[in-house]
Amino acid sequence: MNCKLTFKERAEIGMKMLEKQKSVTLEQARAQVKWLSENSTSKVKKKRI
Repeated sequence: MNCKLTFKERAEIGMKMLEKQKSVTLEQARAQVKWLSENSTSKVKKKRI
């Protein structure tokens, strides 16, 4: 991977990747959040040192 990308180049690549993704409906997003919260294994937040 080329590590010498400018911020503008990195932003353009990110926007192109987002354009390729399928759009998500509100119902799909809510279902995903529900599934993640039900299947989450971490119930205790980690303390910062």
